[in-house]
This record gives sequence, C-alpha cells and structure tokens, in this order.
Amino acid sequence: MEFKLVFIIIPVFIITANGYRDLIYNRSELFDDNLYEEVLNRRQCAAQVKYLRINDQRLWGRFLDARSRFPRSLTRGNVVDLGGYDECLGIEKNVRNMSIEGKFCMVRIPLIQFIHLVNLSAPLEFSQISQTEVNRNLLNFENTNYNDLTSLIRIQTQLQKFVGMTQEDVMQRTEEVNPVFDASIRFAVCIPKPCSLRNALNIIFGLQITGLQVEEGYCRLPNDKPWVAADYIAVSIFSVIGFLMVLSTTYDIRHRILLKRDPKTINKLLLSFSVYTNTLRLVTYKPSPGALECLDGIRAFAMMWVIVGHTHVTYLISAPLQNPLQMINFMQSFWSLWITSSTITVDTFFTLSGLLLIYTTTGKITGWKLMKNLHLFYLNRYLRLFPVLAACVLLQASLFHRVSDGPAWEAVAQQALQCRKSWWPTLLFIQNFYSPLYMCLSHTWYLAIDFQLFLISPLILFWVVSGKKRTAWITLITALLASLIGSTIYNFIMGFKAGPFTLSLSAEDQPDYFSYYYVNPLVRSSPFFVGMIFGYILHLCRGKEIIIPKAQVALLWLLALILSSGVIYMHYPVIQIDWDKQTVNDLVNSFMRPIWSLCVSWMIFACVHGYAGPINWLLSHPMWKILGRLSYAMYIFHYPLMILVNGTVRTPLYFSNEFAIQKFLADFVTAVLVAYIVTMFVDAPCSVLIKHFLGVDKKQAQVKPLSGTDNPKEEKN
Repeated sequence: MEFKLVFIIIPVFIITANGYRDLIYNRSELFDDNLYEEVLNRRQCAAQVKYLRINDQRLWGRFLDARSRFPRSLTRGNVVDLGGYDECLGIEKNVRNMSIEGKFCMVRIPLIQFIHLVNLSAPLEFSQISQTEVNRNLLNFENTNYNDLTSLIRIQTQLQKFVGMTQEDVMQRTEEVNPVFDASIRFAVCIPKPCSLRNALNIIFGLQITGLQVEEGYCRLPNDKPWVAADYIAVSIFSVIGFLMVLSTTYDIRHRILLKRDPKTINKLLLSFSVYTNTLRLVTYKPSPGALECLDGIRAFAMMWVIVGHTHVTYLISAPLQNPLQMINFMQSFWSLWITSSTITVDTFFTLSGLLLIYTTTGKITGWKLMKNLHLFYLNRYLRLFPVLAACVLLQASLFHRVSDGPAWEAVAQQALQCRKSWWPTLLFIQNFYSPLYMCLSHTWYLAIDFQLFLISPLILFWVVSGKKRTAWITLITALLASLIGSTIYNFIMGFKAGPFTLSLSAEDQPDYFSYYYVNPLVRSSPFFVGMIFGYILHLCRGKEIIIPKAQVALLWLLALILSSGVIYMHYPVIQIDWDKQTVNDLVNSFMRPIWSLCVSWMIFACVHGYAGPINWLLSHPMWKILGRLSYAMYIFHYPLMILVNGTVRTPLYFSNEFAIQKFLADFVTAVLVAYIVTMFVDAPCSVLIKHFLGVDKKQAQVKPLSGTDNPKEEKN
C-alpha cells in the first residue's frame, strides 16, 4: 500500500507530515492550568470536606446535587451525564476563614475492569469469559443493542475524522480490541476548589477502598479562560469596524434622508461601511441580460441541504445524546437518505463554480488578455474570498471561545486551538494538504479545493476564450476525461469505502477516506469540469431560441431523475453493516459526482431555455436572491455556530426526527441572521473597497457589488 500511495499521490497532492506537529488537542493552551494548580491545597481540601459533612449538610447537599446520577438510557447508548455545571460553579460561601467554592470536574469509569467491591473477597474474574460476553452482561444488552453500540462507536470515530476533530474521549476501534471494551461512562462531580480530583474522589467516595478504576477527565473553574493575543486582536479589529459603521451610516443617513441630497453626489468610499446603503444593495435587484436566475434557488436549496447534514453530524460529535443508538438506527434506515446523501450537495457548488467561470468570462476577454492580467485574475478571486473567511478564523480562534460556556465546551475549545495553530493554511487555501485532520474550520476544505481548481482554470480558459469552438471543445472534453480517468485509476488502486462513514467491518482496513479522498482535488474536480462544459454550452446558446422536441425533453428529465435518484439511493446500501462490494465502492467514488453534476447542469439548461416549467418558476423566484447573496457567509459561519451552540448544552439531548427538524430550523435562522451581520460588517464594505482599489469601474461597484450572478463567491456551499 505504501508504494501505491507514493506512486499515485505525489503527482496529485502532498500532505506535509510536519503539518500534524503540535496540532493535537492540548487543553492547557486554552484553559488556565496555573489557576487550577494555585488553588490546590490538600489540607484545605480535607478541612472543607470535614466541615461540609459535619457542620453544613445543606451546603454539602448542593455539592452532591450538582454531581451526576448514573447515565440514563445506558442501553440506548448514553454513557454521559453532565451533572449541574452552573449549580456547581455557583457555589460560594465564606465560613471559618474558609472560602468554600465549587469546582466542576468530569471523570471516566471504564466499563470493563477488575472491580474490587468492599463486600467481595475476590475480584470478578472477567478473564474467564469472552470480552463479548463481558460487554453484554455488564451492560445488560440484548444482541441487537450490543451490535448497535459497536456500530455507534465505529461511526463516531469515522465522523470525528470526517470533520477534523480528534477528542481524547473518542472511543477508538481496532482489529485486536473490541470497541465496547475500551468504552467509558463519563460523569460529573462537584468538589471543593482546593481539592484535586483524585484526592476528592478518594476522600469523598473512598475509591482506594473499593478499587474502582476512575480516570481523570478535566476540571472547570469560573474565569479559567486566559486572554490571548487573538482575543485582543479580535476586539480591536471589530471595534474599529463597528466605529466605522456608525460613522458611515450616520454620514449616509444625514445626506440621504436629512439633507435629501442626490446619492450620486455622495462620496462612495465614505458609504462603504454604511448599513443603510449596504442593506439597500442586498435587497435591490436589477435585471441583468443573460443572468441565470435559477441559480439563486439552486444555491439556496443546496445551502439548506448542507445545514441539514451538518445539523445531524454535529449531533454525534459535539453534543452528548441520551439515545445515540436510536440515531444510528435512523441513519441506517431508508428514510434517512436525505441526510446521509447530503454530502453530494458539495458537488452542486463545484458545478456552479465551473459553470459561472466559463459563462461570465467567455466572450468578454481574449486568451492573451487573460494571461496578461492573470495576476489580477487570481488576486481578485483571493481578495473576494478572504475577508469573510479571515473574520470567521479570527472569531473562532478568539471570541467564540469566550462568548459562552458549558460542561460540553471542550469541542468548542478544540476548534479554537486548531484555528490558533493552523490559521495560515486556511487563509492560503492549502488546509486540505497541510493538516486535513486538524483544519481550522474543517468545513472550509471546499474553499481550498475550489480555489485550487480556480488556479488551474486558466489552462483551460485560455483556449475556451480564444474564439475557436473546436479548440474550446477539445480542451473542455480533454480536461473532463483526464479528471475522470485519473480519479478512477486512483480510486481503484486505493480502494476507498463509498461514503464518509460506514458500518461495514471491511471499511476498517481501507485508507483514510477524509484525508486521501474527500479533500483530494483530483477526485473532486470532475463536477467542476462538467460545469465548465455546460457553462460553455449556455454561452453558445445565449440569446438564442433553443427548440427541443417535447419527447426528448421528457426523456432527458426522466433520465436526470433516474440518475440523480440513483446517486442518492446508493448512500443507503453502502452504510449497511453487511456491505462488502469494493468494486461497486470504486465505481461509486469515481462516477457518482460527475453524474450528479450532469443532472444539475441539465436542470440549469432547462430552466434557462424554458423547459423546466414550475421548477424554473420555483428556483427563479425573487425570494431566493437574498439567500443566494448571503450563501457564502452562511456557509462559512453556520458550522462553527452549530459547534458553539452544542457546546452550551447542560444535559444530553434526546434525538428524534421532530427535534432534528426543529434544530435545523434554528440553525438555519441563526446562519441567516449571522450571515447578514457579517455581510454588513465585513463582506459588503470590503467588496466596495476591493473594487475601488483594484480599479474596477466605480459604476459597476455602485450598482451591484453583491450580485448573486456576478459575485465570485456565489458558488460556495
């Protein structure tokens, strides 16, 4: 495998081994370890515990009340109880020259261990029976529940890799060790602040006597998040931006509303941070000849599909659940296809990216003019993507870690640490090469691949804009064939599974799906080239009446429906535990994405030329334009916001389809509102300033700086 890996990967991409150095989660870099150490005092700990037990049973009851009970719904997969986080940290009382305060700690109890009970003369001899029987007997599981728990641990591990999170408490599975054998029950305890966790457990619960093996997790105290450079930078930058917004908006309202001056006479640069003007630009739609109106609807629906998928993914990786086994059962069912197949929507955006690149460029410049201004071609693209992405990276590394708190805050803290250490690969759009498993903003792998495809696009675009149709067609088809052939050979050599997660045992021996397939530009490029081909077709047909017989239109729609449905359906069998068809996996990985892209491209063509009927009416409705214009900021911010909200939970959530839909609606509304704020604060002002300083026509900058059709960020998912 190593020889194959080197042979096929080196021409495609290089994963820098040093990129993983110092990126593993270390909570001491996010929480004040000195604070924890300074408060420890064994003598004070014993004195406070003695006082509480003898003299203040009521206060002692508050400590006991803030601890965990035994995790509820254990047979449904719940191994976590979060106790009373706020109640514990809210304990504070001064008595007898002592300041008694609460400290919240999480501990783990391995499910399988030699347990010496006080009333037993000998340990339980687990070694005399099989691990499987121990697991089932200890947990009182039926065979079905035991298999489901095994599947849960396997799928959680895969999802952790899929989203770039590697929490220490992920229950790993190997061939030699049963996954449940390494599982632990995690619960909370509330102890006096001077006590170390180990001393408190020994003094209060007498664990040295019982011999119960308990592993220390982490402890939390009030105000234990030290301020770092990123925090000061974020506060300074956003304070300046807020001040500029106030000044610019005041200037704008004074001249437009109070003095009633002609907007054309107002200094455009002084209006760049105006909330009033930028909001007008956002909601004002001016018809543009040749605009592809249906793209706003496609972009909006695709964005909603992305949020739905991420809502369910974050259930398993950042929010404790009362019934994770029921969620796993749902994910294996046929009715979850709209969730498990949501990853295919990324290829919709790759398609739009390639399509718009050709459609908006061809006929406007020549090949030599393109090469002459190649630096501006790249610079404009980079600068249009950079501001919103940089704002999110800075917030994730700083204020998102401070804005709230909770017993499950470790997931948010880890994201902050990853952004503090690997922010620069993200801003250079190389995070899929440098640190794919430890990305800052793990979902931005898409931006990296999209930007990398944009970097190589002039090799094709030069021949397409040359004006010779034959040369253009040869170049476009050659690029698509090269992508398909290269990715097919690579997939068959590597032998990946056919999805981001699967319950099949055979998938355990396969190469890492996320690092070597999901974020690999080679295997993700074919939808981009399919989009380029259809972008050229739409360019050739622009302004022309295309007549297609009704029978052919019906046949094409039927074919598109069958193919797209097949692509979605294939996510159902491959997730099943008995799936073991590697050849099918390789074919799915090689051709699923270009087939989906082909179906989306046909839908766009049919909408533009009047062969989509009510579908075109729905997708072209003006109500989607705002979402289309906000889609880039929605994509960048929605996922870290989900992790943040999940980190504030105080009790494990209960999964149900109804609650999942409610949570999706909440996530969607939050993403829209935050995207609007980010657009007003960062995107719209930077758009005006960039166009001004790059010498773009001021009139163009004034009319539609946020146009859903002309904005190069529109295709981001």
